Amino acid sequence: MEAHAGDQLLTHGRTVGRHDRVAEIVEVLGEGGSPPYRLRFEDGHESIMSPGPDSIVRHTAPEDRNR
Repeated sequence: MEAHAGDQLLTHGRTVGRHDRVAEIVEVLGEGGSPPYRLRFEDGHESIMSPGPDSIVRHTAPEDRNR
């Protein structure tokens, strides 16, 4: 998994009634775009996470990053 600041991390809900969660990748803490990532969720909560197989990165265009 490779990401850049400004990309989004989508984590699929794994149980019935749990919705997918989307967070903005604020900072990449690993080398070469690899996890862990500092994330900011829609409610403003921030967390550091190493995503599992239930997560995907939605890449943004380079000119849209860090806006």
